[in-house]
Amino acid sequence: MSDTAIIIPMYNEELTIKEVVLELQAKYPDFEIIIVDDGSTDNSYNQAKIKGVWLIKHIVNLGQGAAIQTAIEFAMRKNIKYIITFDGDGQHNADDIKEFIQTLKSGYDIVLGSRFLGKAENIGVLKKYFLKLSRVFTFFSTGIWLTDSHNGFRAINISNPNFILRENRMAHASEIIDLIKELNMKYIEKPCTIRYTNYSLQKGQSISNAIGIIIEYIIGRLTK
Repeated sequence: MSDTAIIIPMYNEELTIKEVVLELQAKYPDFEIIIVDDGSTDNSYNQAKIKGVWLIKHIVNLGQGAAIQTAIEFAMRKNIKYIITFDGDGQHNADDIKEFIQTLKSGYDIVLGSRFLGKAENIGVLKKYFLKLSRVFTFFSTGIWLTDSHNGFRAINISNPNFILRENRMAHASEIIDLIKELNMKYIEKPCTIRYTNYSLQKGQSISNAIGIIIEYIIGRLTK
């Protein structure tokens, strides 16, 4: 078994998941692929039944953070040390994975993707400026200055047993930055490409939802 896995938290991705996985298998045949179906209500689970894929199912929808944590726990049981978090909607570019894993294995604990160092294809103006503004919030809450603080494309060394996500939903992205600080993780940002399509934009987070995520994260910090 490989020491590296691509993990995909999946919720209602029946239109894209098969194509995404087949591309990943073609480009990275030596990597494990772990999909966590987070209570999908469409045909995603059946579409993800692909030979060579580890497929786990949440009976109910718990949230992306919970799905990633389930995949991490599974990967650790399989003695996997390195993971890439990858979306199932086609937003992420599989070609970026190779450099991220190479950088991670060169001595980093986490490699964070930045669409602003790389490319953000078809990103809306409001979303672009909201994401850039969120960097300020991240800096004041963690002391870590990033060019892109809420990017779902990242490579992580999961050998530290204290790297645990407790935020079940989208606030896990901010929690990861907290963990970088708390665990003194060696980190670096690398350019990546995010491709916004009509499909991914329909499924993506609206500005109002993003504000809700920040509120959820603040409440989580206050109740620790």
